Amino acid sequence: MTSAVILNRADGAPLGTAFRKTPFGEADPFAQHREIAWDGADAMAAGRVSFAGELKVSSFPHTETMVVVEGELTLTEAGAEPLVVGPGWGVVVGRGTEVQIQAQPGTRFVFCTAAGGASPMPGLTSLSPDANFKPSATLPAEVLLGPAPECRSDNVFTDDQTQTLAGTWDSTGYHRIIRPQGKNEFMYLVAGSVKFALPDGGALTVNAGESLFVPKGTPIGWESTERVAKFYVVQAVQD
Repeated sequence: MTSAVILNRADGAPLGTAFRKTPFGEADPFAQHREIAWDGADAMAAGRVSFAGELKVSSFPHTETMVVVEGELTLTEAGAEPLVVGPGWGVVVGRGTEVQIQAQPGTRFVFCTAAGGASPMPGLTSLSPDANFKPSATLPAEVLLGPAPECRSDNVFTDDQTQTLAGTWDSTGYHRIIRPQGKNEFMYLVAGSVKFALPDGGALTVNAGESLFVPKGTPIGWESTERVAKFYVVQAVQD
């Protein structure tokens, strides 16, 4: 059975997650710094990186969503102004992007990567808590254990080749039954707290500043009592 994977805790508490120190492909610019917690057949991986220093990448080899949990990243795309990413903010780096990356000492970020050919959206796409939210579809009544929530989203990155979307989403509190996850999903909570119910009767509680990855097919529920906002990367996976 697949299971959800915690990638970081806001207070730096030890995790039960098993990380493998390994690169994501032969040309991975973070090769010696990358720790992968989950990877799958659909060329996606999630985990964490601790890095300080400077990298110059002539063509970024995959698409990578990074959310800083400590320190600061400065990314400079060729011919553009620097993009500074601090704790609680994120960036999507499209495949093929020429970029210079500088990281302050002690910088840590969680990531979700997707491999593929040339990206339809090369460059840097910022993930901001102050998103341009628009109303989005709510959940079907048959999976809800209470009133329907009000949901909003701001999808800022689309890659049809790898079937991935990235952006920011928020919702009023709601309670949902345990059901199989429909897509691979990386999420980083910007605000609020969620109790993810598990089939064995246990639960994973994730708070603001924390992240997890939920593979497709994972049976999982949702319970929140306040507004929740999250950065997300979702990937449609072929059966």
